[in-house]
Amino acid sequence: MDRKLLVALVIAVIAVVTVVTLAIGLFTLPLLTPPVDISSAWRGRAMYEMVGQWGSMIIWALLFVLFIAFVPFYRESQQRPSSTYLAFIVASAFEMFGLPLSVYIVTWTVGVTLPEGILWGNTLKLYVGHWGEYVGVVMILIGALFIIFGWKEIYKQYWSKEKGTGKLVTDGIYAFVRHPQYTGFILITLGLIAIWATIPLLIMWPILGLLYYRLAKKEEKEMEKEFGNEYIEYKRTTSMFIPKLG
Repeated sequence: MDRKLLVALVIAVIAVVTVVTLAIGLFTLPLLTPPVDISSAWRGRAMYEMVGQWGSMIIWALLFVLFIAFVPFYRESQQRPSSTYLAFIVASAFEMFGLPLSVYIVTWTVGVTLPEGILWGNTLKLYVGHWGEYVGVVMILIGALFIIFGWKEIYKQYWSKEKGTGKLVTDGIYAFVRHPQYTGFILITLGLIAIWATIPLLIMWPILGLLYYRLAKKEEKEMEKEFGNEYIEYKRTTSMFIPKLG
């Protein structure tokens, strides 16, 4: 199937999921009003000031979903991590702009108020103020660069070639890490947590990291079979995800 068509299909699926989520949110919002007063948790803001921004939710989700186009998500080995990444993005967008389900759940079950930074709002505000948001944005931008520059090298020298004719990519960003795109996805999702942490994100992030680690190990075995000692030597001089210092 054509790559562009696959990208379009992924975007269409996310759009459908987002629309369904919107419909569910509109019908369930009146039912989720906590039985206790949580106005203090919002520090003077109206209860619903930060919910129901469905247009922003869709744009936010689609913006981050587009990064999937920079990996061969159509391969069977990529489906689990890519699906988990998509679920992470939808969950992030839904709680940030749709409904803050995490704070509702905690309020319903425990009956305590939560200050900004605890399962809603700027995660690091209690510690570093709005600098926490800047930290998250920087992590997202660095992650995006890892993904884009990684794709640029691997597509030009390997993915675009016929099977068995591609070369081992060791230059560019691959001179520093063996899996820059997976590093990018881990950084982007961690950056989103730094901006707005929720229960689903905190659960999914370690799972996502584990999936990319297992995928990287599997791909490295395949590369060793294809390139032999050349890849083994490349592994010896580079790290898997985090660039070596010095």
